[in-house]
Amino acid sequence: MSPSQPEETPSDDQKTLPETKGDGRSDPPGRDTREGDAKDGAPARGSRSGPAEKRLQGHWLLAKMGKRVLRPGGIELTRRVIAEADPTSEDRIVEFGPGVGRTAEILLAVEPRQYTGVDPKNSQGAPQLLEVLKAHPQARLQTADARQTGLPDACADLVVGEALLTMQSDQDKLAIMREAFRILAPGGRYAIHELGFRPDDVPEEVVAEVSRALSRTIKVGARPLTSANWQRLLREAGFEIDYADSNPMALLESKRLVSDEGLFGALRFGWNVLRNRAARERIRAMRAVFRKHRDNMNAVGFVARRPAA
Repeated sequence: MSPSQPEETPSDDQKTLPETKGDGRSDPPGRDTREGDAKDGAPARGSRSGPAEKRLQGHWLLAKMGKRVLRPGGIELTRRVIAEADPTSEDRIVEFGPGVGRTAEILLAVEPRQYTGVDPKNSQGAPQLLEVLKAHPQARLQTADARQTGLPDACADLVVGEALLTMQSDQDKLAIMREAFRILAPGGRYAIHELGFRPDDVPEEVVAEVSRALSRTIKVGARPLTSANWQRLLREAGFEIDYADSNPMALLESKRLVSDEGLFGALRFGWNVLRNRAARERIRAMRAVFRKHRDNMNAVGFVARRPAA
């Protein structure tokens, strides 16, 4: 691992725990908007008429209903991937798109030397995230796009990003991966958890159909890849693959809800949805798409490494 970077005085875009709020605007291409753990990026406007629940991007809708874990493979896959990445108290950790801070809680449990969450401005997850970070003096937020973080070269030992790349074009996926590579010290690890297609030889027409259905339902462009193509992009960015994993895409199934949120959290989510007709209709439509295409969708996780030399 490389030595620590010198301490710097935070600039306006590099403040410790800034208080940011969503402003209702959708992010431009390449921003950290994704179907994940209540991720950064404000909800898309969509239609200006009707209740907000009909216009919100899928991840923000679920977060509004009280769901904290929105990773496609659930908290189970998140924990497996992070366990393989093996964060330690000596690590400088960077998380792309910390959202409401569910994964940050896991990463900060090891009391790393430093934690930096990279989030674009106006993150709707900021209030919950700040609650997680305020107990950790070594934690801060960097207001930036994941494609261009503004962080120094080789400043991190572990970079984590979940349900972020899926919503980007292949060009932006690669740009974010290359940014992770740049800020990692030699030998550093890059852990990701994303939405995938299966099997690896899934027909292109199925890919197109599922991508369109997802995008219509969650109201943000969805561009999953097969496991083989995720690994291809990681290698193109310069990484070596240490670990590959997968889990069913069961985001809105009862068993996964209880596993991710706990019994009380799952009941709270269900009650909130039950009381909100517009949200209920959207979430039922999302679940119908997930179920219809379950044979060709899964969640994938990888731990990649920047070569030591």
